[in-house]
Amino acid sequence: MTRTLYARPQALKPTGMHYCAGCGHGVVHRIIAELLDELGIREKTVGIAPVGCAVLAYDYLNCDISEAAHGRAPAVATGMKRANPDNFVFCYQGDGDLASIGAAEIVHAANRGENVSFIFMNNAIYGMTMGQMAPTTLPGQRTATTPLGRDTKLDGYPLRVCELLATLEGACYLERTTVTSPPAVRKTKNAIRKAFQAQLDGKGFALVEVLSPCPSRWGMSPVDALKFVDEEMTKFFPLGVCKKLKE
Repeated sequence: MTRTLYARPQALKPTGMHYCAGCGHGVVHRIIAELLDELGIREKTVGIAPVGCAVLAYDYLNCDISEAAHGRAPAVATGMKRANPDNFVFCYQGDGDLASIGAAEIVHAANRGENVSFIFMNNAIYGMTMGQMAPTTLPGQRTATTPLGRDTKLDGYPLRVCELLATLEGACYLERTTVTSPPAVRKTKNAIRKAFQAQLDGKGFALVEVLSPCPSRWGMSPVDALKFVDEEMTKFFPLGVCKKLKE
């Protein structure tokens, strides 16, 4: 008797992976696909993918996906959810999108308590556009536009999105995770499940921030990039729940 223990989720397209070796996007795509299947919501799901590496989610996720202008995913998601409240709507955004040109968008979506789920991929750099400094680039971190390292006197400090949004009444659930190990991946899946369930239960704005490696733009091997997340990024971006989901 043949028994299948591990299979491709229906919500994950059978397409080749184009992301750089060691990138965290593919892992999170798989998590999203598994949850859409497990929660039985794929047929009513609409994803929003804006500019940056995150935009290519439509190549992998087998659900309706709409593109948005740079930073405007929360506004597009707001319109889609309000026009069709029975749909499940999620946004998949990177730090160069959500935390920079989209900062006002995400703040006001959270403040309004929009009933949408957000997945925020934080790799501390602009990955698609050759590695410039991002709002989440660490102090002293070298990028294409900070070759000597980010100078906080000139460039300010990294933006802690979860802590910022936690001050807003409309945000119901905020958590920061990683994908640097199998246990970390399981924690990330559990966090995204909570964010998805919060929307299904009508509780409002939920966001999961995932600290993700970018070996290509960091100039590291995949293994060293994972260590950088665990040993350096988590110093400035502590893992855990920033705002607990009320039962």
